[in-house]
Amino acid sequence: MGRVNEEVEGLLQEYADLIAISGGDAFKARAYEKAARAIGGHPTDVGRLDVAGLREIPHVGASIAEKVAEYLHTGRVSVIEETRAAIPAGVRELITIPTLGPKKAMVLYEELGIASVDALLDAVHEERLRELKGFGEKTEANILHGIALLQKAGGGRILISAAMDVAEQITGELSRITGCERCGYAGSLRRMRETIGDIDILVAAERSAPFMAALAELPATAEVIAHGEKKTSVRTTKGLQVDLRVLPPDSWGAGLQYFTGSKGHNIRTRAIAVRHGLKLSEYGLFDSESGELVTSRTEEEIYQRLGLPWIPPPLREDRGEIAAGLRGELPELVTEDGIRGDLHTHTDLTDGLSSLEDMVAAAAERGYRYYAVTDHAPNLYMQRMTDEKMLAQREQVRALDGKFRRMRLLHGTELNIGPDGELDWPDDFLAEFDLCVASVHSHFNQSRRELTRRLVRACENPYVAIIGHPTTRLIGKRPGIDADFDEVFAACARTGTALEINSHPERLDLCDEDILRAKRHGVKFAVNSDAHATTHLPYLRYGVGTAQRGWLTPEDVINTWPLTRLRRFLRGGRRG
Repeated sequence: MGRVNEEVEGLLQEYADLIAISGGDAFKARAYEKAARAIGGHPTDVGRLDVAGLREIPHVGASIAEKVAEYLHTGRVSVIEETRAAIPAGVRELITIPTLGPKKAMVLYEELGIASVDALLDAVHEERLRELKGFGEKTEANILHGIALLQKAGGGRILISAAMDVAEQITGELSRITGCERCGYAGSLRRMRETIGDIDILVAAERSAPFMAALAELPATAEVIAHGEKKTSVRTTKGLQVDLRVLPPDSWGAGLQYFTGSKGHNIRTRAIAVRHGLKLSEYGLFDSESGELVTSRTEEEIYQRLGLPWIPPPLREDRGEIAAGLRGELPELVTEDGIRGDLHTHTDLTDGLSSLEDMVAAAAERGYRYYAVTDHAPNLYMQRMTDEKMLAQREQVRALDGKFRRMRLLHGTELNIGPDGELDWPDDFLAEFDLCVASVHSHFNQSRRELTRRLVRACENPYVAIIGHPTTRLIGKRPGIDADFDEVFAACARTGTALEINSHPERLDLCDEDILRAKRHGVKFAVNSDAHATTHLPYLRYGVGTAQRGWLTPEDVINTWPLTRLRRFLRGGRRG
């Protein structure tokens, strides 16, 4: 998918918000939201399509296609710019706050004259919002949290997926330059952090000048911050800082270890080096007295000389990995190659963008041994699911099962965990699914006690195999729900219910710290894509990276298991 798809998606979503703010037709706003999602998930670059090609994308009608074409040709859409101009800039600023929707933003402006984040903060602290209908203490708390998220995002951190796209594009370009012996990314991106502040690129080469010049001249480079022989820093057109360092080829391992970090991990490795009479830097491991180079070419050699096994980058967060390595107790981490199937995906029967046939074919291309279709259940009313639709899909799934010899199909559903922990269908209907994922999709502001009991009740249902995106968070947009997750984790361990690690870059839910806590309770996990389009299936890499940060092994992750063992788990073998 081309990056222009994401730009168009953002533009159409903004227009949908502007329509909502101005009190426009809700149906029209919803149409633009659907078109935004469809273009964002479209597998080909929409920048190469004309109006006719755009109209072939689901949910993109003639009017929307013409607006997209206008944007592609001119970089602007006149009607959107006119709508922007008609709405006070302050209101547009307010809707950037996570948890504050367009309607509430307009109420704040019209009723209290609030037209900036600072003014909103003042109003909250002065308790003036409580005078407004639909606002209260809980709303104030959510707004404060949303502003904190916005300010954190303003610090320049972006989602791992966006950073990975930039890093892979740059490393691809630099790798083609004559003289490049090695090229890769380091830093928090290599450690698979969920958000990235800047990107560290390393090149191993005898001459640095060609690489420094190439980085400065890339189309994505908007500004050269610093240009030197050993390091060049640029800012991309998206505002992301990229730091390039060119190392002597013999220093590759030391440089990669040093610039991957984290800071705490590096402090501990350098302390071990000192105890061995050595000095560790980005250029190598040296004898402290003689200054003689001991080793530098590979990370494995660096760690071995320090008495350690090679430590996978996602573990390098100073959370006990050094001690575990010295004891010989580092886990054999789950890998993307070890995932045998995806257990949470959607089709265009509900809110997906791709057909059942296309999703199954794309999954087969990934080499999966099994694949589950889990469209939404009826209590998520906007999806208009019925018993008849679900049963008809089951027949389609059964007909497709066997078309791809190596991959078996499972028919499941993503249930909605209601306010009291109730599920969409009765047990006799649930019993006919191959698996059930259950997730919270609404009523996020219940009390801690209510939310905890709600999740525990879902765990206790004998037909629920997996709790989907357990905290419901959206990174930088929506906080996780306030439940007692230690109680939830204990319930999952007691009932044998797996917890999902949702791989969508905006979720990565559970996060690494929650995974570590849940693992201590003895919980099993499922790393799923929650794909709503064929282009979302590769998101699994980010879920696996998060699982690695949580120290998970294949034994911890149910979709690394052979199908026979997985079926036992899904049928109730998980109970005991």
